[in-house]
Amino acid sequence: MPFLKSMPERANPGHVFQAYPDIYGPWSEMSQAMMNGPSPLSQGEREMILAYAAGVANCEFVYIAHSEVAYAWGVKEGLIELMLEDLEKAPLSEKIRPLMFFVKKLMINPAGIAQEDVDSVMTVGWNEQALQDTIAITARAAFMQRIVHGHGFTPMPRSVAERHAHSRVEKGYVNIFPKFAHEQKD
Repeated sequence: MPFLKSMPERANPGHVFQAYPDIYGPWSEMSQAMMNGPSPLSQGEREMILAYAAGVANCEFVYIAHSEVAYAWGVKEGLIELMLEDLEKAPLSEKIRPLMFFVKKLMINPAGIAQEDVDSVMTVGWNEQALQDTIAITARAAFMQRIVHGHGFTPMPRSVAERHAHSRVEKGYVNIFPKFAHEQKD
C-alpha cells in the first residue's frame, strides 16, 4: 500500500509520473534516450545494468521490473540473479564483468570510485561513451529506488513485470505513459 493516500492500492512510478507531467515528462524523455538511444551498450545490456544496480541497492521493485525487461531484450534468463548471488562466478563475458563491478561499486560506495575502476573498464575495450552510459543508468537506478521507496510502492509479481517488460520493449520509455506518448510517424 503506497504511503500517499491519493494513490491507488497497486500504485507504481507511472502514477507519480502522470500526476506530475512537468517533472516526469522530461524524465521519461531522458530515460528513453538513455535506455533506447544510440549507445555502445545494447538495450539488453543497459537494462541488465539497471536491474543489477537496483538489485545491489536492495530495490526489489526496480530490480524485478527491469530484470524482466533485460530478459525481454534477450539477456539470458536468470543471469541477473546469478550476478547478485556472486558477481565473480556469474557467467559473464570478460568484457562485461569489469563494467558490472564498476556498477556495484558505484551503487554501494560512489565516493570510492577511483581511476583504477575506470581503467579496468577501459582496458577490456569499452569507450568513454559506454562508461558514461553506465554511470547514467546506475544513477537512474538510484533515482528510481528513491521514488519507489519514498512512495512505499510494493513490487509487482514477476508475471506482471514480464507483461510490462514486453510493452516497454515495444513502446519504449515515453509511449508507455499516455500523457507523454508521441504520435507514431509512418
